[in-house]
Amino acid sequence: MKNEIFEKDIYRYYGGKETLKRRIFRPLEIKYIYNMRCARSASNKIIKLYYKIKLYLISRKTMIQISEKTNIGEGFYIGHRGRIIINKDAILGKNVNIGTGVTIGQENRGKRKGCPKIGNQVWIGTNAVIVGNITIGDNVLIAPNSYVNKDIPSNSIVIGNPMVIHENKQATKDYINNIV
Repeated sequence: MKNEIFEKDIYRYYGGKETLKRRIFRPLEIKYIYNMRCARSASNKIIKLYYKIKLYLISRKTMIQISEKTNIGEGFYIGHRGRIIINKDAILGKNVNIGTGVTIGQENRGKRKGCPKIGNQVWIGTNAVIVGNITIGDNVLIAPNSYVNKDIPSNSIVIGNPMVIHENKQATKDYINNIV
């Protein structure tokens, strides 16, 4: 199955096209992304079911839980396998990096009821938690162990719990490579 979006995901990992050797020895993170993209784009119900089953089996090995229904832009990058949970209603832009232990979830009540919308070129560090109907701008770095439950403007670095926002025009410089 030809998937142009997945080719852009691969570019983020390798800085070019995938070689035969790399394809044969794909890390589980890349296999997860591939099956997620295929399950999302399959028009045939049987093929869709096949990729959903593969996605489930890889999820058991990697502890990554991202629904094929989640709207994720091209150039998606999972840094390492390990517990990652992203709500199916979250929206992620282009060139988003996700670290191990990240949770992107919903709030079930109050003024922020809903799921996050994450912009382009966002780097999300290990064990960060992002919840609620909030908007994360473009070129944002979310430091490891940060708890984010408020809107974040573009060109920012977010640190800590409670979070502190620092303006920085080069927030993700040298953190996000091989931008598509």
